[in-house]
Amino acid sequence: MGEDIQVVPQQVSILIVDDLPIIRLSLERILTKAGYRCRTAEDVPGALRALEGEASDLVLSDIQMPGASGLDLVKALKPRIPDVSVVMVSSTEAAETAIECLQQGAFGYVLKPFQPREILVQVNAALRRRMLEIAFRDREAQLARKVREQTEQIRASREEVALRLISASEHRDHETGTHVRRIGLYAAEMGRLLGWDEDAIETIRAAAPMHDIGKVGVPDAILQKPGALTDEEWVTMKRHTSMGATILKGSKVPFIQMGARIAFGHHEKWDGTGYPRGLKGEAIPIEARITTLVDVFDAASSRRHYKDAWPEDQVVALLQRGRGVHFDPRLVDLFLANLGCFAEILVANPDEDRDEDPGI
Repeated sequence: MGEDIQVVPQQVSILIVDDLPIIRLSLERILTKAGYRCRTAEDVPGALRALEGEASDLVLSDIQMPGASGLDLVKALKPRIPDVSVVMVSSTEAAETAIECLQQGAFGYVLKPFQPREILVQVNAALRRRMLEIAFRDREAQLARKVREQTEQIRASREEVALRLISASEHRDHETGTHVRRIGLYAAEMGRLLGWDEDAIETIRAAAPMHDIGKVGVPDAILQKPGALTDEEWVTMKRHTSMGATILKGSKVPFIQMGARIAFGHHEKWDGTGYPRGLKGEAIPIEARITTLVDVFDAASSRRHYKDAWPEDQVVALLQRGRGVHFDPRLVDLFLANLGCFAEILVANPDEDRDEDPGI
């Protein structure tokens, strides 16, 4: 691709820096004759002022000048104007300094006495290198942008798959689509606070909303019963955990695999009194422990057909009572220490208005 890059002199601005007027004039004539647009400065401060007023594509500078040297100019330009090419003009005695200039970012150097062709070759080479570096950087930026766009598309698709998977149970239960979305947002925030990488955070964001997908297999008479469940009905209701895991098992997709673990484990309790397996402590998958906590928070904080939303102090008291019993104590502490973040998610994602008339 580099062979296709051509320097068009008429499109190039060059700043010539030298304390000797005759050298400035000589270089200006050579470059102007070749088609380049030129400006001149007699010292480093003058060069910096000129570049602040109008950018140049290349600086052609002497090394040995009264006051600040060409090396000082190279060092000054590197952080200020990183895209500018610099070619040094030096005497044989300053060859070591010219090499140091190259190490500091200069693109080339010409020894005095110079020939016009030598100047033009070095200028052209420096400009082509500059163009190649800018083109490469632009390609990298385009690639990074495409990766971000594709990642966002994948994330959106993943979320849509998750929401569509749970839509069947959602329409049979009293939960809302916004509730399950909030569960994913809460869980993702917990992952972030725990220091998870972005991939793991996005995985739990898509997986946590599927925690109750197994309710699709619970009869309406039990799922929508307004009163307390009988012991037999409660046994059936509890099966939604294993049914959810069965629905999601066998997938090779990471967020569905995590969803299966969450569906199976989100009713386990830290003290081992939960179901379906009576797991205790860290034997419960971390993603299930997180979902358990945020699900209870959201249920208590939200209005349902059978209750009003609880005040924040009552919700906090509920989580504190469950610390070390129902919930992982470390997660409770982390959650409450960042309660404001979760309250913001709740406020930013209110439940949609739903007509609760069963005939609708």
